[in-house]
Amino acid sequence: MEVLPLPEVADRLGLPVTRVHQLLRDGQLLAERRDGVLVVPEAFLAAAGVVKGLPGTITVLRDQGFSTDEILRWLFAEDDSLPGTPIEALRGDRGREVKRRAQAMGF
Repeated sequence: MEVLPLPEVADRLGLPVTRVHQLLRDGQLLAERRDGVLVVPEAFLAAAGVVKGLPGTITVLRDQGFSTDEILRWLFAEDDSLPGTPIEALRGDRGREVKRRAQAMGF
């Protein structure tokens, strides 16, 4: 998975880095540490900002007790029934189906 450090995320979104930190705190984005640097998957970003439906999906999964690592694994895991991965489905404007699956995982 391609990742971007927070300053590059800020540049892509046209925001100050402090606002990107706020998006992470608010659960609008996820980041992981690689070699001591916080990075965000590039797939989370679209031309107009954060991929539509991603923040809501993150919220649903967090509410069910999923950790950041578990959410990242789920978003990038192949799912033949989608087809593809949940993040690809979100990028392809199939967010309703992704969110439905995320909600169903809690039951």
